[in-house]
Amino acid sequence: MSVKVTSDLWWKNAVVYCLDVEMFYDNDGDGCGDLLGLTERVDYLAGLGVSVLWLMPFYPSPNRDDGYDITDFYAVDPALGTLGDFTELVRTCRDRGIRVIADFVMNHTSIEHPWFQAARSSPDSPYRDFYVWVDERPPEKPGDLVFPDAETSNWTFDRKAGQYYQHRFYKHQPDLNLANPAVRDELAQVMGFWLQQGLAGFRVDAVPFLIEGALDDPHQILRDLRAYVNRRAGDAVLLGEVNLPAEQVREFLGDEDGDELHMVLDFIGNQAFYLALARGSAAPLADALRSYPQVPPSASLGRFVRNHDELTLDKLSEEERAEVFARFGPDESLQLYGRGLRRRLPTMFDGDERALRMAYSLAFSLPGTPVLFYGEEIGMAENLEIEGRYAVRAPMQWAADGGFTLPGVSSRRPMVSGAFGPERVNVTDQRRDAGSLLNWFERLIRRRRECPELGFGALTVLDVGAESVFAHRVDWDDATIVAVHELSGKPVTVELPVEDGEALVDLFGDRSCSLPATLQLEPYGAHWFRVARSGVRLPP
Repeated sequence: MSVKVTSDLWWKNAVVYCLDVEMFYDNDGDGCGDLLGLTERVDYLAGLGVSVLWLMPFYPSPNRDDGYDITDFYAVDPALGTLGDFTELVRTCRDRGIRVIADFVMNHTSIEHPWFQAARSSPDSPYRDFYVWVDERPPEKPGDLVFPDAETSNWTFDRKAGQYYQHRFYKHQPDLNLANPAVRDELAQVMGFWLQQGLAGFRVDAVPFLIEGALDDPHQILRDLRAYVNRRAGDAVLLGEVNLPAEQVREFLGDEDGDELHMVLDFIGNQAFYLALARGSAAPLADALRSYPQVPPSASLGRFVRNHDELTLDKLSEEERAEVFARFGPDESLQLYGRGLRRRLPTMFDGDERALRMAYSLAFSLPGTPVLFYGEEIGMAENLEIEGRYAVRAPMQWAADGGFTLPGVSSRRPMVSGAFGPERVNVTDQRRDAGSLLNWFERLIRRRRECPELGFGALTVLDVGAESVFAHRVDWDDATIVAVHELSGKPVTVELPVEDGEALVDLFGDRSCSLPATLQLEPYGAHWFRVARSGVRLPP
């Protein structure tokens, strides 16, 4: 097994942890998480084993869209700390072997950003062409709206400017005009600034909207950004949010050498995963993974169970989406925009940890880069008292009394309550319990990082003759990992079609067996094996 390449292409064997600074840990007792508080918790992340910290927006913002409406790309929101605090966070993470990436919102600004205020003030302003303006509102289709619960159009008339401006998201987030070279240069400079502050890359927000209609060859924008980032920091990474059909997603990774995004989040696999869980059938996930185009050798897919927005199911058919809603969110209050769920996984499975562990084991065993959202490692739930998609962004539960802020201080958002509240689900108690979900996650992450073939290898979905079992193998050089997961919660016996070895060595327990192998799987059973071959020494 070749290991030299793994250090250069570090993102292919990383484990990413995404968090909202405001909701992670409050150091100064004002009810809002901050950078100093996060720095205090870096050792927690290091102990968990994550290698990349992904920060949601921490820039100055009116916070009408949880920080994604930015007023200054070059600063830190004073409520979260200072640029010095940010530098200390990055330094501490680097000391613990953790890289830091951050959300980069390139497709729009806040309506309060000085660029927009200057743009609307005069048609002669040099910033007028930083945004997209028209005299007459263009025709639109209902499906064009990203947030149909809040907006009725992608165009809003600005009285001061005397024109309509485009906003694919909220009206307080005017779209930047990426067709303007000055805008592209400004955004590249922003990236250069944060790379100089120590970032290891960016998660690029809403990439399809970013390049839509900007140039005759819109992907040139991504090629230019990739080239710029590579010049400034050769090992920096661009992780893109691209929720499109698989064939189109592949285009955002560029040519065979990879000249656009380094990584994309796998929304197609994620949606098929939930359909498979809803049916208790491996077929939807198997079909989606088999049909996914091959990605460039240097690229990776971000595999996730839960993200920080609504759990979107928009690429499923209406009938398929109805199946997932019926299984995991039948009440309309649990749904959002008619296309997604505002729940976390523990409540979808009614707290069944067997199902939780199986789901994360499966996600971590697929070729690609695992991505966790804060609190998943302890089984945090959503708080439906919080509006819309922010329901999954409740304060982190550190102790039985919450532990997020000082005693007696109210957090900016209410904590989860009830069966999944901090008195029942928290870091402190789970640290002391060897069998807890938290300690299981530490073992899972450690084992995943010890299996570079899962980051670099090729996937083959296996047919084991049981509808409820998803089985696959990943091959890289002379190493092979085989993983088996039962999705329906019912026991089953399967025959593994693996014939090119002598035995299967269990990576988490004592299920090692000779080949050919017959496995008896318990409900929601999850197993990883390495294939032992004559003359090939296995890692420990």
